[in-house]
Amino acid sequence: MTRSPRIVIVGGVAGGASAAARARRLSESASIVVFERGPYVSFANCGLPYHIGGVISDRSRLLLQTPASLKARFEIDVRVHTEVISIDSAAQVVIARNLKTGEEIREAYDALILSPGAEAIRPPVPGVDLPGIFTLRNMGDMDAILQLVSKRTANRALIVGAGYIGLELAEQFRHRGMDVALVERLPHVLGVADAEMTFPLHEELVRQKVDLRLGRAVAGFELRPEGLLAVLDDGDQIQCDLVVLCVGVKPEVGLARKAGLTLGPAGGILVDNRMRTSQPNIYAVGDAAEVREFVSGDQALIPLAGPANRQGRVAAEVILGRGSRYEGTQGTAICKVFDLSFAMTGLSETMLQRKGIPYQRIYVHPADHATYYPGAHPITLKLLFNPMDGLILGAQAVGVAGVDKRIDVIAVAQRAGLTVFDLEELELCYAPPFGSAKDAVNMAGFVASNVLRGDVGLWEPEEIAALADDQILMDVRNPNEYAQGTIPGSICAPVDQLRESLPDMAKDKEYLVFCQVGVRAYIAARLLVQHGFKVRNLSGGYRRYAMWKGTHAVPLACEAAMKSEDGE
Repeated sequence: MTRSPRIVIVGGVAGGASAAARARRLSESASIVVFERGPYVSFANCGLPYHIGGVISDRSRLLLQTPASLKARFEIDVRVHTEVISIDSAAQVVIARNLKTGEEIREAYDALILSPGAEAIRPPVPGVDLPGIFTLRNMGDMDAILQLVSKRTANRALIVGAGYIGLELAEQFRHRGMDVALVERLPHVLGVADAEMTFPLHEELVRQKVDLRLGRAVAGFELRPEGLLAVLDDGDQIQCDLVVLCVGVKPEVGLARKAGLTLGPAGGILVDNRMRTSQPNIYAVGDAAEVREFVSGDQALIPLAGPANRQGRVAAEVILGRGSRYEGTQGTAICKVFDLSFAMTGLSETMLQRKGIPYQRIYVHPADHATYYPGAHPITLKLLFNPMDGLILGAQAVGVAGVDKRIDVIAVAQRAGLTVFDLEELELCYAPPFGSAKDAVNMAGFVASNVLRGDVGLWEPEEIAALADDQILMDVRNPNEYAQGTIPGSICAPVDQLRESLPDMAKDKEYLVFCQVGVRAYIAARLLVQHGFKVRNLSGGYRRYAMWKGTHAVPLACEAAMKSEDGE
């Protein structure tokens, strides 16, 4: 690479714009050209739902950089409304077309960075292209939705797909006072998460009067005089004024495929850990790039803004002679759903099973800060780890407050190669308004480490269906808690009176103990083990059982979800 390379970047937003800015900071002499097909080179696409809902009132705040600002600050030549239509990798030239004038130009490069992003999927169902049916990927999509919902006649919204964008839109449409229906073909929202961890989100959506249709798909759309009609695969019909399709994205790889670049098993542009493609001097970043998933090491498409920014930075540094490497994507993400938040990092249990990776799981439900300080709320935290060495494989959390902090800490621990034993030792901030002396992360470490050390054995809700004659379900909560709802078939044996019950207990039985969140049952398990009894504890307690039971209810619709036991 020459000392003053000519760097051409295809696509802006997160990956491309970050690459351009980083390249300039490293080289004042480099020539940097950015081609952007749309009118905006750098905008906050994660903020689009919140402008639709009015939380972000000023549209201009979503425009992070403009061609003029990038020119003024970084001397970057940004050409919007210009689409790169082909790459001549042998000659190291791109052919671009001005979408307003039709003029075609040739631009030579020493290094080419592809950041084309991903496009929203429009499912192939009848009527999907009718007026009033949108996707949400860019400023233009946002403006079109806003133009319609700003009319007083547009009061009913249907969202198809309950991923991050779908859930955020559901909240923001309700924020505008609209009626909202949310259809998801999976049996739970947030397909990247494990089912039981999303059950609190189901309850929250229903509490906020979202018409939640789980395990359903749209079979087609029709335009009627009174508005749009969505016909579901079970025959139900939903009347609405607009539809937003949030069923996922697919990488835009047409240009790369045409140029002969190798695509990966997931369909994205294959890159190495320096963001290099299969062709010399061509790099790829962002949603179109297929990168290494951190836990398994497999190639994956993980369309997140943070990783895209870092990938752009790495590509620029490699081009300009630094030995930078991209060490994989953990998939750390968070979503606000009305008064709850859900966050995760690493692999879910579902993905670990799919990949055949051995794992152990535990659940804890600590408060976000000291319970004696006003305003404390529980966090449900699921930790997945290697059953041999305790290496962290993934974590998920849901709650009112403090979810982001705990998942961020675990994400850092995972990136650093720490184990659950290290989580026990972490020294985290504590004052009553902010946390507890034993933080939620510490608690997860304690429980997981106890399991690996053999201090306690665990049982799972799935075992209830096939209990043996020598197994006894034992609820160690107080009688009033037991009376309010328990696991069917269990006996009540309060932990504080358990020692007095020992003479009446049989040592040829196995006791499957549980309490509300797992703490009292752990104490009971330790007591019984030391008196020679066979015993296992339900990690996460009755609250975890209620979440599991709720996600196994049928039919999978909001009415059924509301009828399941909440265990509170």
